[in-house]
Amino acid sequence: MRGLPPLSRLGLGAWAFGRTGWGDQDDRDSRAAVLRAVELGVNWIDTAAVYGDGHSERLIGRTLAELPQADRPLVFTKGGVRIERGGGKTFRDLSPASLRRECDGSLQRLGVERIDLYQLHWPVAHEDTVATAWATLGELRSAGKIRCAGVSNFELALLERCAAIGPIDAVQLPLSLLTRAVGASVLPWTAERRARALVYSPLESGLLSGRFSAQRLRSLDSDDWRGSRKQFQQPRVGQALGLVERLRPVAADLQTTVAQLAIAWTLTWPGVSAAIVGARSADQIDGLIGAAQLVLDEAARDRVRAALLETGAGEGPIDPPRNGA
Repeated sequence: MRGLPPLSRLGLGAWAFGRTGWGDQDDRDSRAAVLRAVELGVNWIDTAAVYGDGHSERLIGRTLAELPQADRPLVFTKGGVRIERGGGKTFRDLSPASLRRECDGSLQRLGVERIDLYQLHWPVAHEDTVATAWATLGELRSAGKIRCAGVSNFELALLERCAAIGPIDAVQLPLSLLTRAVGASVLPWTAERRARALVYSPLESGLLSGRFSAQRLRSLDSDDWRGSRKQFQQPRVGQALGLVERLRPVAADLQTTVAQLAIAWTLTWPGVSAAIVGARSADQIDGLIGAAQLVLDEAARDRVRAALLETGAGEGPIDPPRNGA
């Protein structure tokens, strides 16, 4: 991305810091996770205004203010999704006036003069509205409020339309052993356009962590959003847990964990620049950071492919292209 240093292979995802959607979360644990990630070489954090209605951004802003300027990581955030006052529901608003207000609010909460990467969080059905929103991000960049502009959760046709208006610095998209559809569509496009592909949810919201179980599923808090996801319902959750069991010996032979193996697998896809890894504590950072250095050779990738075929888990291309294919 223009004007930014190279990104660490892992970035810290800060959704849980908002204290909504993931059950209870202690701000002290969130702060410790940020500081530990920075200590271990993570040089960017991804958040959004809607995460806890600004709470995640405020926590990150306060935490980064404790660090010397030279040690502070890059901060990426997103706009275009708001919370309905009084009702608490989220809705998408890509109007230029709303995006400008959201950007100003994020700048204030994060305590920065300029946002390193500002992203449209989700598209809306009307493509003209999205095109106007993307042009608005170009204006924010020209005004010096953001360094780089990106999009999140955009399909190929919409990426093409936005790219015709102005350069896309980064594309954020879901990729995991269970969610692989972008491997056949968006990732080839980002590789060709040299746009940074930042993949999120490589652990499929904890399902691929190696520590999730049917018992854990039954004990999820009532406000934990995962309980309503198809990926956490049968037969998919059973297939996913079966995949995890088949990956344990692969991870053991690599002297790593299932979680780090799953993250490293996403980084083998051509076009992927880095992976966003959510963490709720410093201990979770310690358990995931090794994925950035983990190298999967052909034999390991073959074993992962076999595990996917055996279990039928997930959807999309079964394996990243190899040898430039």
